[in-house]
Parts: sequence; structure tokens; C-alpha cells
Amino acid sequence: QVQLVESGGGSVQAGGSLRLSCAASESSWRTACMAWFRQAPGKEREGVAGVCTSGGSTNYADSVKGRFTISRDNAANMAYLQMNSLKPEDTGQYYCAADWRSGAWWEWRRYTYWGQGTQVTVSS
Repeated sequence: QVQLVESGGGSVQAGGSLRLSCAASESSWRTACMAWFRQAPGKEREGVAGVCTSGGSTNYADSVKGRFTISRDNAANMAYLQMNSLKPEDTGQYYCAADWRSGAWWEWRRYTYWGQGTQVTVSS
């Protein structure tokens, strides 16, 4: 059973950048697909970005394309979400998730393993 721990959240002004990190507890994670999700108060959890293998194809929500970049370093059991040109609507709790089952990358129900989340707040 893999454990995930996010870090790197914080408060920034619109236009700023943050880099989120997700640390996995064991190397078996390397063969799992993983994704970043976010949830704002009163809203459903939404998929932000997903990737299955290090250097593999990446997927993004339309709202973050061109601004966010997902990556993973399997040797270090780490995944990242580089967030640039942040907007107030990017505010929310951000989670990394992982699973070995197939399915739509953006479907949160697909993922069994979740981190505790890290808060991102973007002010205008």
C-alpha cells in the first residue's frame, strides 16, 4: 500500500507560480498512473493533470493547459505539478492520487491512494 504526501502549497498573487511535490512511500508506485486533483469549497473534486509513466504522455484539464506541467521522477519516487500564471480560480486544496487500474485519468473514483492535500490560495 503506497502512501502519498503532498507539499509546496501556499499563497501567491495572481500571475505567480508554485511547484507542488508528491512523495510516494515505495517504489511500486513507479508503475502506477498518478494525477493531481483539486477541490475548492463547495465544488466537486476535479482532475488537473495526469501521467502514467515518467516521460510518458501527459493529460491536462482545459483550464490549466499551457500553464501547468505535470512530471514524475520515478527514481526519487516523486511527482510534481509546476503551476505558472496562477489565477484566483486555481485556488483550492490540491491532492495527488495514484492507482494501477485503468480508466479515465480525470475520474477521481479511479484512484485508491490519495495524499492529505496541500492548500493553494491565489489572490487577485
